[in-house]
Amino acid sequence: MTAAYSPAGREGERRTVPVPDGLDGLRLDLAISRLFGLSRTAAATLVDDGAASVDGVSRSKSDKVRAGDWLEVVLPPPPVPVTEVEPTPVDNLRIVFDDDDIVVVDKPVGVAAHASPGWTGPTVTGGLAAMGLRISTSGAAERQGVVHRLDVGTTGLMVVAKSEIAYSVLKRAFKERTVEKRYHAVVQGQLDPLRGTIDAPIDRHPTHDYRWAVISGGKPSVTHYDTLEAFPSASLVDVRLETGRTHQIRVHFSAMRHPCVGDLTYGADPTLSARLGLERQWLHARSLTFEHPTRGDEVTFVSEYPPDLADALGTLRAAA
Repeated sequence: MTAAYSPAGREGERRTVPVPDGLDGLRLDLAISRLFGLSRTAAATLVDDGAASVDGVSRSKSDKVRAGDWLEVVLPPPPVPVTEVEPTPVDNLRIVFDDDDIVVVDKPVGVAAHASPGWTGPTVTGGLAAMGLRISTSGAAERQGVVHRLDVGTTGLMVVAKSEIAYSVLKRAFKERTVEKRYHAVVQGQLDPLRGTIDAPIDRHPTHDYRWAVISGGKPSVTHYDTLEAFPSASLVDVRLETGRTHQIRVHFSAMRHPCVGDLTYGADPTLSARLGLERQWLHARSLTFEHPTRGDEVTFVSEYPPDLADALGTLRAAA
């Protein structure tokens, strides 16, 4: 049945279910997230808005639930589907390569790969639409043509499919890990060993929204690295991803106690970040190598460091 979702002034579906044994002992927001397929943030918002109760009593989102508790939730209405990409010019979005099948872009900082709930800033798909480029219609409406993503705070290379066959071929290539993605990162301290592999599973952080962590039972995640330059307080490393988990490089190096310089979300030293003039993580998608989806030949694209990262690296070199 439906009921008024009064805290948000919307209509929503009221659901009452017992907490299953598998969710015993979880936080209330996490239990709601798992039961109803909501994001952790959306579940926490429901609790904060008074749209959830346990055995008829309002609880905090951090309260633990027990198997057999009766959980009542007023779910929000489904979001209005996005039917097309909104053309929005993006400053400094550079076209590296463009043909009938693919477009390779050099993404600036502060730009998301595509539209998503809660993000109101510029996107790669919106920028391409503003340039008049035709993108593949495959994939969800808001991320048509997108076959892989970069974090908003990460700069560098992205390939977007223009033809339907390119979308299909590239999606399979990324899934089968035949695309070589190389990143350059400046991480705190010196790595020991200087070259190695980080093989540690990643999943959502159990207590911090918007963050990920090395979690037992998480998704397999493998990062290969090689130190290119070492400085007194940091190291420039070349990184090759075998898997492509959200925030993978940032999480893996943070878990090794060598967070990306400037990455305050994952434990970077704010004093060093300020000294280098960084307002985001020093992380750049340096190169992409893959088989062209229709020609079949191998193509490689390389991106130079943007000014903020180049300046920070120059400061480290000068100090050394």
